[in-house]
Amino acid sequence: MTSSAENENHSWWGPPKKFSTNDQERKISWLELFFDLVYVIAISTITHEVALHFSVDALLVYFYLFVIIFWGWLNSSLYYDLHGTEGLRTKLMTLWQILIIAALIITLRIDPAHAAFNSTIVLLIMQIYITYLWWSVGIYDKDHRKLNLPYTILYLVSFACMFATLFVNEANARILFYGTLLLNCLPPFVSYFLQKTKISSLTLSSSMTERLGLFTTIVFGEVMLGVINGVIELNQLNTETWWMFIISTGIVFALWWLFFTVVSDRRCKGDLLNSSIFELLFIPTLIGLGMLGASFSDLFKNAGTQGLQAEWVTRTFGYSISIFLLGISAMMPLLIYKKKFLPFKKIATSAIIITAMLLIIIFSLAPGYALVFQLLIVLILLLALILFLNLTWFRMMKWEKN
Repeated sequence: MTSSAENENHSWWGPPKKFSTNDQERKISWLELFFDLVYVIAISTITHEVALHFSVDALLVYFYLFVIIFWGWLNSSLYYDLHGTEGLRTKLMTLWQILIIAALIITLRIDPAHAAFNSTIVLLIMQIYITYLWWSVGIYDKDHRKLNLPYTILYLVSFACMFATLFVNEANARILFYGTLLLNCLPPFVSYFLQKTKISSLTLSSSMTERLGLFTTIVFGEVMLGVINGVIELNQLNTETWWMFIISTGIVFALWWLFFTVVSDRRCKGDLLNSSIFELLFIPTLIGLGMLGASFSDLFKNAGTQGLQAEWVTRTFGYSISIFLLGISAMMPLLIYKKKFLPFKKIATSAIIITAMLLIIIFSLAPGYALVFQLLIVLILLLALILFLNLTWFRMMKWEKN
């Protein structure tokens, strides 16, 4: 006999999968992978723009756009993970989200004079669309109505604030825009404290953990693109250029190694609160990574020059890596390690924080060394961190074996 959950999955329309359905070990679908490809373009677009106009104001805009894009991706991915089916409804919902993000990319690239207004209209559509996603689940699943109420209310308030930006001056509009980011991040925490007894067992599924890893891979791709564009900016091929290319690639690989060894493929501690904090910690972590990709182009372009712009780019480069490392260290307490490896987790967290602080100190002093030596200093510190973590890990494995 076929279960009701299976009937829902195989009906032609496919109402949302019920919240209580246990599907922790599902595989990532081809539709989700196709959906993620649009975000490759979105992240690439905003990273390219901040690289072209590297300034404090550009970074603030980048911060807002990155968070709102990540928020859209996270909500849609969580919805698919919790409520997605093989029916037509899920496919259409995914298609509409793809259209919205593609439209946002178009508004950011065409007609710069009206880009703010045009992109705000698209973001309003995305905001109301995601609000509808969570609200609509309650129509099909009565048990979910109380859980999605904070999402519906706070997302509607955020929509109202975003709509108000069309009628106020630039300073007030910026305050409202950043206010919408806060409102959009609050619902899971409000739901947790209001419905703690009902959702205490909810945790991040293995498929969502994999999706977060895939999104991080997308941003790493943008960092590598930043290295390539930076080398092209030099417009010359000599020994020093190739050394800078090799060292920069080594830095990107070292950061990749740290993230996917320490964080990825490890389960988050179970409940909605830990899962939500873990998801949101990806925002500063990936922003640091994205800023690193954006800074590479200007870092190479300003090689050998002096002045405030060159110092600003150099410091941003160092601080970006520090933010990424601090993000990893903040995630680690939320990850599940076997009891015998808890000492390693504490040591590793402290080592990563110390490395991040050393980078902040080094780049705060803004040394006037050649770029190749600045890159080499970063690579040496990261390799030393990786070596220390490996030695510590295998030493503990040896003690355990003995």
